[in-house]
Amino acid sequence: MGAMTYDFRPTTMNPMFSIFNGKKAVQYIFFEMLPSFVLGLLVFISIILMFQVLRLTEFALVHGVALKTIGEIVGYVVISLLPVLFPMALLFSVLLTYGRLSQDSEIVAMKASGLAMGTLIIPALLLALIVGIVSAQTSFVIAPWGNRQFEVLFTRLANTKATAVIKEGTFAEGFFDMVVYANEVDSKNGKLRKVFIYDEKNGDVPLTVIAKEGSLLPDPERPGQEVLLRLQNGEIHRQTKTHTKISFDTYDVHFSEPDQYEERAKSPPSLTLEEVKNRLKQDFKDPEEHRIMQTELHKRWAISILCVVFSLIGVGLGTTTNRRAAKAGGMILCIGIIIFYWVLYVAAEGAARSGSLPVAIAIWAPNIIFGAIAIQSLRKNWN
Repeated sequence: MGAMTYDFRPTTMNPMFSIFNGKKAVQYIFFEMLPSFVLGLLVFISIILMFQVLRLTEFALVHGVALKTIGEIVGYVVISLLPVLFPMALLFSVLLTYGRLSQDSEIVAMKASGLAMGTLIIPALLLALIVGIVSAQTSFVIAPWGNRQFEVLFTRLANTKATAVIKEGTFAEGFFDMVVYANEVDSKNGKLRKVFIYDEKNGDVPLTVIAKEGSLLPDPERPGQEVLLRLQNGEIHRQTKTHTKISFDTYDVHFSEPDQYEERAKSPPSLTLEEVKNRLKQDFKDPEEHRIMQTELHKRWAISILCVVFSLIGVGLGTTTNRRAAKAGGMILCIGIIIFYWVLYVAAEGAARSGSLPVAIAIWAPNIIFGAIAIQSLRKNWN
C-alpha cells in the first residue's frame, strides 16, 4: 500500500468566505475593544482624581465644603479633561486588545485564513473615528463649559477659607478686600470674640465694624458660598465728612459675591470653538494674546485628530511579534507613550505661545511625529 501524501500548499479561498470572515473579524475586534475603552477611561479618570485628593480633602475637612459641592468640582474637572482622556483611553483599549490577540496568536490565525492586515486595522480606525467625533464635540463646547463652571465654583470656594485664614490675635487680610481680626477664635465651634473688621469693598468710604462676638455659619441661600460671618452686639463706623455710627444686634458679613465672579472674563480654555473664532476676528493690540487664541483653535482640532494617531500606534505596537513584549502588558507601554506625547505637546504649546515657533507648526508637530512613529511600527510588524 502506497504512502499517503498531504499537500500543505495554500489554496485559493472563496471570496465570499473571506468577506464573511472579514466582517466577523471586524465585529469581533471592535466589540473586544469597547470594554477596554470604558475601563481605560475609568482608570485615567481615577489617576487624575488621585492628584486632586489632597485638595478635595482640604476643602472638606479644613474649609467645611459640603460633599455635594466637592462632587460638583469632581464633575467639572472630569468634563473639562474629557478631550484629552478620550485619546488616552483609546490608546489603552487598542494596545490591550491587539496585544492580547497577538499574544494568543489570533492575529496569526486571522492572517492565515486569508484576511489582510488592512482589514484587521478597520476596527481600530472605526472606534477612533467615533471617539474622535465625540472628543471634538466635547472639546468644542462641553469641555469649555465644564472648565468655566469649575473656574467660577473654585473662585467662590477660594473665598470660603475663613476658618483657616482667621487666626486668633492675627490680622487676616488678602481676601474679600477686608481685614479681619479676632481676639479669640474657637475653631471647633466657629466662634469669634472681640471681632474687628476693616471693610474696603465700598471703595473710597471704608467701613469699620466692631463686635463683641461672631459665628462662622454655612450660607445655604447663596449657591457655591459656604460661609458667612454673623456678628452680634456691635457697631459700624463710617468716616466721611462726618462720622457715622450704627449699632446692631446682628450683622451678617458675606465672604463672597457670586454674581461678581460670574461676570469675570472667560479664560481661553473656557471659550467654545465659536467664541475662539470670533476672538480671532478681532484686532489684537497684544501679539501674545493673538497667539494664545490661535493656539486654542489649533489644539482643539489636534487633540481630536490624536484619536486616529493613537489608534494606529496601538495597532502597530499591539501586533508586535515579540511575545515577551506582548506579555509585559499594554498599561506600562500606554503610560510611557502618553507621557512622551504630553511632554512633547507641553513643550510645543509653550513654543507656540511664546512665538518661538509658528502656532500651527508647534501644535501639530507632536501629532506628525507620532503619526510617523505609528506608520513605522505598522511597517515593521506587517512586512
